[in-house]
Amino acid sequence: MWKLPVLILKFWYFEAPVLLFGYFLNLNKSFFNAFSLPLMVKTFFKPWKNEYREGLVRFSIMMGIAFKTLFIAVDLVLFSLLLLFEITFFVGFLIFPLVIFYLPFIKL
Repeated sequence: MWKLPVLILKFWYFEAPVLLFGYFLNLNKSFFNAFSLPLMVKTFFKPWKNEYREGLVRFSIMMGIAFKTLFIAVDLVLFSLLLLFEITFFVGFLIFPLVIFYLPFIKL
């Protein structure tokens, strides 16, 4: 009689969070690949388009720093929003069975 509820709770609180965490790690890696944040940080002090014409090297480096600063700031804001969504979803996922169980006992 108690086998099915125990299996469901075991899945919901032990197996599924591990799989969900792995999914979120892959989502974060895909985000970094799509928005190339590590590459922007690595090549921060290099010219934007590898433009090495005489007299334009310093300008290209400064333009690269300006654009990369803007893109890194936007990437960090988007990544923060993604992390906020992931944390909210994970906590909601863990609380969902408790809410469903206690909802009939609450008088509205």
